[in-house]
Amino acid sequence: MKAFNGNRLKLARQYRGLTVEELSQKIEVSKQTISQYETGKIENVPFDRIAALSATLGFPYQYFIQDSDLSVKTGTTYFRSLMKTNKKYRAAQIVKMKHLAQIYSFLNEYVTFPELNLPAWIGSITSPKEAADALREYWGLGDKPISDIMRVAEENGIIVTTFPTDTDDIDAFSQYIEMPEGDVYLIALSKNKDSAVRINFDIAHELGHILLHEWSEDEEALSREEFKAKEKEANEFAAAFLMPESSFTKDVSLDPQNLNYYVQLKKKWKVSIGAMLYRSCDLKVISQNQYQYLIRIMQNKGWRKSEPLDNVLLSPVPTMFADAVDVLLTNNVFTPKELVTELSEMGLAMHANELEVLMNLNENTLVYQNSEPTKIVMLKKSSNN
Repeated sequence: MKAFNGNRLKLARQYRGLTVEELSQKIEVSKQTISQYETGKIENVPFDRIAALSATLGFPYQYFIQDSDLSVKTGTTYFRSLMKTNKKYRAAQIVKMKHLAQIYSFLNEYVTFPELNLPAWIGSITSPKEAADALREYWGLGDKPISDIMRVAEENGIIVTTFPTDTDDIDAFSQYIEMPEGDVYLIALSKNKDSAVRINFDIAHELGHILLHEWSEDEEALSREEFKAKEKEANEFAAAFLMPESSFTKDVSLDPQNLNYYVQLKKKWKVSIGAMLYRSCDLKVISQNQYQYLIRIMQNKGWRKSEPLDNVLLSPVPTMFADAVDVLLTNNVFTPKELVTELSEMGLAMHANELEVLMNLNENTLVYQNSEPTKIVMLKKSSNN
């Protein structure tokens, strides 16, 4: 029997957003015991204890005895709500993305993902507006509205995924991952936020981090002022990228103080009314006083919490992993069962439904199609045949 892997226990615990104390309470052992399991000070973990950990954490028994430690090398992880988000929730998402990176590496052996397509000047242009204009030019987007920014990002080799979370404090985050087949950037979006325009701005915001900021620094070591400065730059990038100065100014200048007009512009630009008002003020199309007045009207209308069209505009959905899995299944490279088994054999033993969540697959995509037992009786042939 293979030895218990304490680091796998730590990964599973973090994956579920639990502290050592919380896990110890769930399986009714001491904190010290859990810590000793994780650090390897207790190597001979009883079978029934591993089974309890497996059931509590929702990972197969095999996960805890696999050799791989998922030693994916990552750079800085930029969380939009770093200052108010509990560290255990941030750790949970980082660990989930490490698992996703392992899946990406496996799938990359069988399918061709879009190559990462970022300009050579990445990190050298410090002006958010200049970076936004340059990226639009590099990606051939012109100055028109971007109808599906998620698709644009994926087509240029950036992994986009969504994640469930127990807190509303995490909107989105981005992460740099070193892979044997080439470095990748990952943008993760909270499933708790389902507004299409909010998602669009989140993606653009994370693109700002990718284009503007250093990926080898410790974000935890940033001061509040440094963190806010980086967030401000990412927001400025997002506004300039989604609403280019010349074309957006031309549109909004037709009726810049009419909120109903902004509702119509929202259909075209796929950006929130609040963001368009802020951009209009920044571009001097409206004054600061006019901006504040319009924001107050929005507040009175209840639009600050829920804007018109929020439940009408379709939210984009990541497709990169779903497309990859579909290609493998439809071309009979793997059955669903074989795909789950292959991932397990390369060191990622996980339940099918968990893999579906990680890869944004439709429910039951990886449920074993041959799970129904084969019948052991058959109809007799007719004696007339």
